[in-house]
Amino acid sequence: MFYGALLLTGANLALRLAGMSFQVYLSARLGAAGVGLLQLILSVRMLAFTLGSSGARTCALYLSAEALGRRRSVRPALSGCIRYCLLFALPAAAGLWALTPRIAAGWIGDAAAEAALRAFALFLPVGCLNGVMTGLFTAAGRLRTLVAVEFLEQGCAMAVTFALLARWAGGDPARACLSVALGSSAASAASLGALWLLRREGSPLGREDRPPWRRVFGLSLPVGLADDLRAGLNTIENLIIPRRLALYGGTVNAMADYGVLHGMVFPVLMFPAAILASLADLLVAEFSRCARRPGQVRVRYLARQGLRVSWLFGLAAGGIIFLAARPLGEALYHSEAAGACLRLYAPLVPILYLDIVVDAMCKGLGQQSANARYNLLTNLLDVALLWLLLPRFGMGGYYFSFAASHLVNFGLSLRRLGRSVELGPLGALVRGPGRRDLLWLWGLLGARRRAGD
Repeated sequence: MFYGALLLTGANLALRLAGMSFQVYLSARLGAAGVGLLQLILSVRMLAFTLGSSGARTCALYLSAEALGRRRSVRPALSGCIRYCLLFALPAAAGLWALTPRIAAGWIGDAAAEAALRAFALFLPVGCLNGVMTGLFTAAGRLRTLVAVEFLEQGCAMAVTFALLARWAGGDPARACLSVALGSSAASAASLGALWLLRREGSPLGREDRPPWRRVFGLSLPVGLADDLRAGLNTIENLIIPRRLALYGGTVNAMADYGVLHGMVFPVLMFPAAILASLADLLVAEFSRCARRPGQVRVRYLARQGLRVSWLFGLAAGGIIFLAARPLGEALYHSEAAGACLRLYAPLVPILYLDIVVDAMCKGLGQQSANARYNLLTNLLDVALLWLLLPRFGMGGYYFSFAASHLVNFGLSLRRLGRSVELGPLGALVRGPGRRDLLWLWGLLGARRRAGD
């Protein structure tokens, strides 16, 4: 677990650093309003991708880990997950292609998004199948191969996008967004090809069975339905933010404000979470294997250690981001608004990071349905709050909605985890290290204030 997490952590940090650097380049090239338009396009693309996947990646990860834990072949599970994925991905791609003009004009409000959405529609099944193969490789523990393919994917996306932006796009926002879409699509195709060619390396031998269709549909459909609802609500949330924000009297450029927050602030805020994302992927597979064994001693141990590590890391990352918010905003984006938003959202970092690990543990224990209910509830809460608060309070209303929905989701997920592994009072999980580190963080902030910041 430690060495696997270390490998994925180093890879994810390098990939996220490259991605954030490229995001800085895009921000300088497109401007805040252009970044906002691109974020809306990516939000619609994520909805289509979620509809096409319909829980296939989580199912592939879970069934593959289970088969490997029982020392059986993973081929029947992989075959079932691929067919299931195509059953949903092809109609989702066709639907996105057919609805592109209406989405660009009616939902996003800019015809410049049409070409990029059509490019995403063409390559949508490729991206969905890529997710299935990634789940298989993660469950099999083939982390080095997965890391190498991820570097290939990131490099391909950046190279294609940069070449198109530099030599073809010019100052046209439609071509700029299409360049990003083509770069991402080419990277997905390259990643899927590499994983498919390498899939037979180290494959476990065993009796070939028919795909476990009951398990595939039983695991995928609840997760997929919940993911679809959540992605739909997330897309609605992203689409209504600029429109409802424009109704607030103090708003000058709603699309630019949206671009600063989602295209500049959130990538920096979640950049250190690459470390916990690596741990979370490994915990899903490990909890799936351990859940099939008698006793829960190792599950409880991993749960306590995972919560403790993520809590400590979240405190440290949130404190550093809070103290360095203004220099980061100025150095990366030459924007005082980005630095102010970073400082405002930094206190929420410990909860955001801890929630990543808690969700991974619950998925590994087979609590996907409960997680789906919690996500649906909090997304509905978020959309309702945004609709009511944005015209009255502007970005202050967005902050309240963001904090409230994430705190509710985290509390429900943590309660479910405690019941699943019989951990007892959940406050004891973080109370011990939390006191010392909260005192340390408070002293650090006090010293910074005394220094005149």
